[in-house]
Amino acid sequence: MALYKIKDFDPDYKNHFEQDILGFDLYSGNDKIGSVDDLMVDEQGRFRYLVINTGAWIFGKKVLLPIGQSRISFSDRRVYADGLSREQVENLPSYDELETIDYDREEQIRNVYRPAAGGAYSGQSASLEQSAPLNMGATVHDQSVAAYDRDTYSYDRDPALYNLDDRNHQNLRLYEERLIANKTRQRTGEVRVGKHVETETAHVTVPVEKERVVIERSTPTDAGVATPGAGDFREGEVARIEVYEETPEIRKEAFVREEVRVRKEVDRQNVEAEETLRKEQLDIDTDGNPVIDRGDQRR
Repeated sequence: MALYKIKDFDPDYKNHFEQDILGFDLYSGNDKIGSVDDLMVDEQGRFRYLVINTGAWIFGKKVLLPIGQSRISFSDRRVYADGLSREQVENLPSYDELETIDYDREEQIRNVYRPAAGGAYSGQSASLEQSAPLNMGATVHDQSVAAYDRDTYSYDRDPALYNLDDRNHQNLRLYEERLIANKTRQRTGEVRVGKHVETETAHVTVPVEKERVVIERSTPTDAGVATPGAGDFREGEVARIEVYEETPEIRKEAFVREEVRVRKEVDRQNVEAEETLRKEQLDIDTDGNPVIDRGDQRR
């Protein structure tokens, strides 16, 4: 049961009043105790709470007053909350326009007003359900304390808090439903980009050269008797040749193979929705042929 500030629900809300009640003085009996700051409606546009600023009565505190606990006087520009006590206001949770008003918060508010309003559904009924399961075979002697929870509660369980009547709320207009399209941002997933190492065996061929010494022996063509002195026999080194060979030098080096950039792009699309809207219309029954001025009939 979502609640909306009247300006958010209907920017043209002033057309539904003889006068804008926001800013009206708030009275309890003959005592001025504050003023009306805002008006809260539910998803069907039904009035549920007045946001009241208690002013100097309880300095700086804003609370919610169920619409059924109010009496609106357009001629005096006043809203009367007869019987509203300082103790009740002190026990009420403070209203914060940035805070969501959920079922639990409304239960806190209702349990403050119920004893004074004589509501049949007390806060005890909810706590009884939470503490023990309902015995379906038992006979229910008192239907007025039937248990409920956040899934089964409806505002008609507390008529003393939320019902409008012709005497106290005769100038409140009829409402109709409209579609409110909002967007919520939710997490649909996550993309993680990382690295891992793969290995492979690489083969490389490197041609190398090795020197070898070839010794060839042959009989000279001018072989004969050596000249005197040339035939002296000596031991030791006759010739020196340095021998070289190539050895492969193989090593690994790292290089940048690819660059990866990660970013997000937003794809936009239109989502169409269809709902059935309701509109309240007046039913006027007549007896005989009375003359009726129906005024401006809005469609």
